[in-house]
Parts: sequence; C-alpha cells; structure tokens
Amino acid sequence: MPADGGTPRPAEDGTGPDLRHHGDAEVRDAGPALVDLAVNVRAGTPPLWLREHIAGSLAALAAYPDGRAARAAVAARHGLATDRVLLTAGAAEAFVLLARALKVRRPVVVHPQFTEPEAALADAGHTVDRVLLRAADGFRLDPAAVPEEADLVVVGNPTNPTSVLHPAATLAGLARPGRTLVVDEAFMDAVPGEREALAGRTDVPGLVVLRSLTKTWGLAGLRIGYLLAAPERVAELARAQPLWPVSTPALAAAQACVTPRALTEAAHAAHRVAADRAHLVAGLSAFAARGVRVAEPAAGPFVLVRMADAAGVRRRLRDLGYAVRRGDTFPGLGPDWVRVAVRDRATTDGLLRALDSALSGPAGPPTGPDPD
Repeated sequence: MPADGGTPRPAEDGTGPDLRHHGDAEVRDAGPALVDLAVNVRAGTPPLWLREHIAGSLAALAAYPDGRAARAAVAARHGLATDRVLLTAGAAEAFVLLARALKVRRPVVVHPQFTEPEAALADAGHTVDRVLLRAADGFRLDPAAVPEEADLVVVGNPTNPTSVLHPAATLAGLARPGRTLVVDEAFMDAVPGEREALAGRTDVPGLVVLRSLTKTWGLAGLRIGYLLAAPERVAELARAQPLWPVSTPALAAAQACVTPRALTEAAHAAHRVAADRAHLVAGLSAFAARGVRVAEPAAGPFVLVRMADAAGVRRRLRDLGYAVRRGDTFPGLGPDWVRVAVRDRATTDGLLRALDSALSGPAGPPTGPDPD
C-alpha cells in the first residue's frame, strides 16, 4: 500500500507542511473585514451568562488559583474519580505535556488531523511516524495501518479537518499493553449525543482523552481544557505542569461549562450545528459540476472541501469578504483542499454566493491581508 494509503512513514523534516499554521492566521490583522469561516470556534459565544460568571471570578484574582472544585466538577460530568482528571490551559497544553513527560520509542500520529500533537512531539525530540488516511477511503481509519510496535498513538475524533467520526470500538481496539492511546475529543461536544465518545471509559488500557472547552463555548482566548486518564498517568503529567497552570477565570469557566444547564445548552447547540452543517453540505454539493467535492459524512462543526485551484478560490473568497482555512498545512492533504466552519444559514448562504463568484474567476480589490 502506498504511503498515502495508510502505511506509516516518518514525519517530514522542515520541508513538509507548516505544522504551526492554524486557522486564526487566516483572519489575523484583518479586523472585521472578513467573515471568519477559518476558525472552528462556535459563533455567538461565549453566551452572556458565561461571560458574567467568568467576570464574577475576577474578585478572587489576588489569591492563587485553586482548581479543586473545577476538577471535581469535570470528574462528575464524566462519572469519574477526581484523580482521573487533569485541567490544562487548553487542549494544546496537554499535547505538550504528553510529548515532554512520556518516555516513548515510536510515536505515531494519524493524519490528516490537528497538527499540534506532532509539532509538540517533534519539539520534545521525538521522531514521529505518520499514518496517512486517504480521501478515497473517506479518511476512515484501518486499525491495521497502525504499527504494532507504536507505543503512542494520537488520533482525533471527530477529526479536524476531515470531520470524520470514527467508531469508538475501532479506536478502543487500538489499545495495547504498553501503548498510550491519545484520543483528541476537542469537538466531541458538537456531536449530538456525543456518540462514539471514549471520555469516561476506564476499561481501555492506556487511554488518554483530551477535551476542550474553547470550541463550543467560544473561550479560545481563555485557554481551558482537560485530560482524562488513569490516575498514575494524570499524576505523571501533572508533575510536568508548571505551578498554577490554569487561571482563576479559566477554572470558573470549566466549572460552569459542565453544569447540567450548560450541558443541556451544548446539546441543543450540537443539534443546531448538525442542521446547519447539512445546509452547508447541500449548498456546496450544488457546485459538484464545477469540481467541488465535500468529504462525507461530516460529523464536526466544519467540513473539508476539495476543489481545483483551491488556493486561488480561497484568495478570491477573501477578496469577497470570506476567510476559509487552507488545507495544505495538514499532512496528507494538498493545495486542493480547504476547511470551512459551519455557521448559521444566513452566513452560509452568503458564503455560497461568494463561492459562486470565486469559482468563476478573479474578484475585486482585497479587503484584508493574505496570511500566506
């Protein structure tokens, strides 16, 4: 099987995709000139009640952060003991902790996916192997593609940027004695019913689940997430953290976002995202005769789209006021891919009108700088 069919291969050394490019670069310095479809944070967030709750925590800033209540709340949300929870400054910090603290010989990252896990592993001195999933297979994971000797496996679910939701049984089947299995569930709360989630499971050996509160609740600037794992693994990673790694406002947010009220609101939002995604996919599919293809089925709050001259189309969309995420910085994808965030129907309809023009040729003068 060729390298792009699932066979592991070494990560590229500086000449491959830019692993440090993220969606915020598409709108940085553009101000309000662009409709942001490049970043996967849910629009219209954080809600007022959450902003007020976080603001109320500011009176306690003179004291050092105390994460015990937030940790207990997250543990209760997943039906776990408190010693199975580690609070982090966003899910990205967890990838750095894993890379620095774990003594692994053959780490494997399943791509295309969020690039920060591989970047963190490389920065920590690890040689990373990639398992590249194929568009022809719907970016579905064949467990046999993961080498038996891999002692660390990282995979997203649902996966950014492909929007694929892998079966929980498939991912759990990757567990082996002596292997750490890291499942990035940063977008799982955007999936109705959180089907296929592994968070809360204690029967999968070596399992580490990462969650983020920044996507659904619009808290990217606050940096809050958490990690779920066996107590000994949590203790090992906690030793690699600096003192007081999560701020008091972030702890307040964590506690608030796992209350029954918040979980109900997130569940409703997940159903809205699913309906809005179906509208987006239908609209994009209407351009099939012009070479536009959507990777389906999609389960996340974003979709992956393939088209000829995607870089040119992306630039013309910017000229028309819409920013989408380039796909060529994800290993396993090329310059003919873009990622589009799911938004409300009115925003999507505006994008589709702009795409109709962008597919036809050059647009007017730019409205903001191109991040390339």
